[in-house]
Amino acid sequence: MSGETATEIETTTESRSLFDRIRSSPFLSDLFSNRLALFGISIITVMLAIALYSRFFMSEAALTASKLSARPEAQFLSPRAEFLFGTDLQSRDIFKRVLYGAWYAMKFGTITVGLSTLLGVSLGTLAAYYSDLVDNVIMRTMDVLLAFPSLLLALALVAVLPDEWGLWRATLALILVYTPRFARVVRGAALKVLEDEFIEATIAIGAKDPRVLIRHITPNTLAPITVQSTLNFGLAIIDLAALSFLGFGAEPGTPTWGMMLSQGVNKGLLSGYWWWSFFPGLFLALTVLGFNLLGDGMRDALDPRMREAVD
Repeated sequence: MSGETATEIETTTESRSLFDRIRSSPFLSDLFSNRLALFGISIITVMLAIALYSRFFMSEAALTASKLSARPEAQFLSPRAEFLFGTDLQSRDIFKRVLYGAWYAMKFGTITVGLSTLLGVSLGTLAAYYSDLVDNVIMRTMDVLLAFPSLLLALALVAVLPDEWGLWRATLALILVYTPRFARVVRGAALKVLEDEFIEATIAIGAKDPRVLIRHITPNTLAPITVQSTLNFGLAIIDLAALSFLGFGAEPGTPTWGMMLSQGVNKGLLSGYWWWSFFPGLFLALTVLGFNLLGDGMRDALDPRMREAVD
């Protein structure tokens, strides 16, 4: 009995100590004291829940298929109890399509930011560590990519990729567009880390380059990487929507916010069917706002001086 009690006390102590450590974290304390950042977290949480619900409890095929022949009387219905966001030209429920669009936004936004972060961190760290020729080759290539407006470069890259790739070709194009941003930020942070004495000591005791890069340099550059990733998540979602809006992303009929905006503006807005484009645009704006507010809050919580480095 006493043994069980002691185990329970130890478990409670460990859980409390973990909770106390989290609560006493200066970063989390500053972040959660920022009301705008909390508002951003709330928006992201809701959108993530909607995305997961749509993915596992809705049928994409049913949302994509035209229902005009089955229910011609449901064409272009304004918002009402049966159709909260109204219906479109094909008599499809815009509410369900907008909800499923959250899954596309979160899925491809995560892929875009995740892979561009991985590439940018790798290239930026290598450029800072090896310097000279490696640094010049990598960073001059990044400078060339940064010289072009991001959306224009993405359009050029999308144009050379196969049309049948759909939204994946827009994702690949944006990965290449965002990689230089991460490489530049990480290189600057890595150069500061390399000035610390513990790096010289680690190299002096015979540590190999991969160990120095992975175990010592990269972990000490996580702060700017985290902020940059959060801010670029919102940009990735809106850029993916922009490419779909211009006809270079998702295929027609796909329930993505950008495609719904494009169809709603071209076929519904000028005819008075405002709901076709209004609700996808509203969800898109709220999602981007959430990530921007969270990114700003994280930046201020980590280091207010980071504002210049990230911008």
